[in-house]
Amino acid sequence: MTVRVVVADDQEIVRTGLTMILNAQPDIEVVGEAADGLAAVGLARRLRPDVCLFDIRMPGMDGIEATRRLAGPDAADPLAVVVITTFDLDEYVYAALRAGARGFLLKDAGPALLAQAMHAAAAGDALIAPSVTTRLLRVFAAAGPATRPRQPIEPLTDREEQVLLTVARGRTNHEIAGELYISLSTVKTHVASLMAKLGARNRVEIAMWAYETGRVSTGG
Repeated sequence: MTVRVVVADDQEIVRTGLTMILNAQPDIEVVGEAADGLAAVGLARRLRPDVCLFDIRMPGMDGIEATRRLAGPDAADPLAVVVITTFDLDEYVYAALRAGARGFLLKDAGPALLAQAMHAAAAGDALIAPSVTTRLLRVFAAAGPATRPRQPIEPLTDREEQVLLTVARGRTNHEIAGELYISLSTVKTHVASLMAKLGARNRVEIAMWAYETGRVSTGG
């Protein structure tokens, strides 16, 4: 099945480059392009793509607000959004994840990782550049959350705690299945249970909760 993508970036050369890379994949098609967040939101609502790929820093409405409108808690029919940025420790990335982004990449990610991220997001999974994930979340975990981390509505099982840690380290469902020697369907069941117990909208929020509650060390 072809993954339909809307790309938004205010720099034409970057936007064109991302579009060329994605369209070169046999099962990905860029169905729309926008130069700012407001245009991107309108385009995404009209075209209903499988994935939105948004730059964070755009004029007018930035990628954070665009993400919030399309994927945030008030979105009636949320879309999958992946943010892409030049800055791996930018607080705006964290804000975008809080706004509902399913994941993020750096602009030097390369064609393979970019395509993988689109497929993961379209499948309901998340791909976050692992090296960026750990550094970014550690910075904010070390600074302390703005509010006390919410408690799960039910205690996590031992297996859910194990899955939680692998999600926090940016592992995909297939990687988790291999690491924990469980089936892919079992992984999906545990991830769904974690989302329900933690009130998380996606895997990114599961990962942030793991860091905020100290389950993943900020030093190693």
